[in-house]
This record gives sequence, structure tokens and C-alpha cells, in this order.
Amino acid sequence: MRSPALVAACLGVTLVIGACGDGSTTPGTADPTGPRPASSARLAIQAPRDGQTFDDPDVEVRVRLEDARLVDLTTTDIRPDEGHLHVMLDDTLVSMTGELHQTLPRLDPGQHVLTVEFVAADHLPFDPRVVAGVAFRVARS
Repeated sequence: MRSPALVAACLGVTLVIGACGDGSTTPGTADPTGPRPASSARLAIQAPRDGQTFDDPDVEVRVRLEDARLVDLTTTDIRPDEGHLHVMLDDTLVSMTGELHQTLPRLDPGQHVLTVEFVAADHLPFDPRVVAGVAFRVARS
């Protein structure tokens, strides 16, 4: 069962992502990106776990990506099985990466929401989006 904090956090992330645009264009203008490709990728956050509490303010992030591969951030070919990760902490982008592991250093005590999205080589989302999220807590700094 999902924690109420995670449900609220995911709803908030969905609203933030939705505010970035719905893919529609102003009448009379062309959409330079065209329709977004779908991806067969599956994404899961292995660490931190939903609801986990940390005494250490440095939190290790580990992500599992299946049915796709990470490519260099300078790659421009759009393929449904290639891309990179956008990592957000508390609705703030903290990294764009081609790595499945990283450390979030010196987090403030309190509740945090981590969201990771697998995006295409042009940094834009797939349709539907490939997103995973967890809520966790840091007990002290």
C-alpha cells in the first residue's frame, strides 16, 4: 500500500509536469517536436525506498531501468529505447544523467520527494511519460 505522503507527492509532481505543457500549440504555430514517441522502458527507484528514514543527510539514489538504455547526454537521435534520466528532488531538477547511481548530498532534515524520469535524447518526455517516485525522510543533518 502506498503512503499518503507518496500519493500526495506524486499528485504534486503530476501537476508540476502537467504545467510544463500538454503538447498543444498555439493556433497557427507548428509544433517543432512533433508527436512524442512511446517507450517500452520501465523505471523503478531501488533506493531510497518509499517511507524510508535516513540518519545520514547524504542519500544514495539507485535506479533500475529495463527495456531501454542510457546514452550520452549529447546524443540527438530520438529512439524509444534510448535516453537519459532527469532526477528531481522536492520539485527541483537536481541532475540530468546517464548514470543509474548518484548521491544526493547534505539533505535538510524532513520529508523529501524524489522523482526520476526517463526522457528522450532531446530532454523531452516520452508519451506516456516514464516516471518513478518515492517519498523518504531525513532525520537529522
